[in-house]
Amino acid sequence: MKRIGILGTGTVGKTIGTALLKLGYEVKMGSRSSENALAKEFTETNGSKASNGTFAEAAEFGEILFNCTLGMASIQALNLAGKDALKGKILIDLSNPLDFSKGMPPSLSVCNTDSLGEQIQKEFTDLQVVKTLNIVNCEVMVNPAKSGGEPTMFICGNAAPAKEKVLEILHQFGWKDCIDLGDISNARGMEMLLPLWVRTYLSTKNGYFGFKVIRQA
Repeated sequence: MKRIGILGTGTVGKTIGTALLKLGYEVKMGSRSSENALAKEFTETNGSKASNGTFAEAAEFGEILFNCTLGMASIQALNLAGKDALKGKILIDLSNPLDFSKGMPPSLSVCNTDSLGEQIQKEFTDLQVVKTLNIVNCEVMVNPAKSGGEPTMFICGNAAPAKEKVLEILHQFGWKDCIDLGDISNARGMEMLLPLWVRTYLSTKNGYFGFKVIRQA
């Protein structure tokens, strides 16, 4: 699978898309409008294997999709992509349900008994949602060594074959220590790491870190 659709035009989408292009993938960045300035800049900067369009066009193009939208807008963005374009696709969900309405640090709009990953899976039953990479900043996502060590990355989702394909991409990014937590309900714990991540960042003023699980061999 060499065609990737990126949903979202922010720093995360740009960083993920650029890394995938360097790995030899074709990448289409999607947004609400095919005239989105950031998406067009991404295409113009990255050559013939990069393109841009609407959410629906990116979803139709990609064999695997990355959700790089803001968590509070993810389901809306996926609805704009359309269930027909999403049907049967693997969606790598990087988003977090961060609510900044009361300022910093943000709270989670959903937690404990539900998660954004689960909400996406429930809304789009034909999608194969795989949660991963949401617990580090975007530069560490595509280069875990930037954390200064060998951090642990979690992954969860309902479909084992989908997780195997996502793990291939994680390994290409440089992730060596990956733990499969199980089905998509485990996105709850992964997303609830974000308040700790934010507070660590605010305390250290350094976003280049990851979490490490130390265990017996």
